[in-house]
Amino acid sequence: MSTERNPENTRLKILKAAFEEMHQHGFQGMRVDRVLEKTGLKKGAMYHHFPSKQALGYAVLEELIEKRIQELWIDPLENYDDPLDGLYQLFDSIGQIWPDAFFYLGCPLNKLAQEMSPIDEGFRKRIEGFFQFWQNAAGEALQKGQEKGIVDASVNVQDSALFIIAVIEGILGMTKIQRDKAVYERGKRELKRYLESLRSTQA
Repeated sequence: MSTERNPENTRLKILKAAFEEMHQHGFQGMRVDRVLEKTGLKKGAMYHHFPSKQALGYAVLEELIEKRIQELWIDPLENYDDPLDGLYQLFDSIGQIWPDAFFYLGCPLNKLAQEMSPIDEGFRKRIEGFFQFWQNAAGEALQKGQEKGIVDASVNVQDSALFIIAVIEGILGMTKIQRDKAVYERGKRELKRYLESLRSTQA
């Protein structure tokens, strides 16, 4: 079945091409003609699925970027009995999953947040909502760790979850700026040190 005759395949093809453009050039730097060139589609095919560039950007955020982060860092947390180990292992895993070039372009979610949150309320609200969802998931994992006696009872789990996510995004941001994956490795070690400081002495 051709791409044109399979609307879902066509839509996904456009989303993937737009993601590559946004990750490389930012949303404002994304050009529709380059997206079309990557897909081999005509402009009418794109606007059939996405009535505007803004609608395309929102869809990339919600259907690709947020979905991938949820698959990488949120859903797998449920598989760890020890949330402190889980949070570290999941951050460690991207060192094997992401090529260096991806690190140097930065976390797609944070990159879009920095670019668009000050100027587009639709992007800001969507990104804020997802970060809150991520924070809640990490906080719930830490709370379960408290209930198991792994995480110290004095830890404010939501504050710690906020800090952990901020550290993760900060490490990735510094790695992008310095274009040196050693920055990620150094930051990862300090993240582990912080996570271990949350561990109950009774564990």
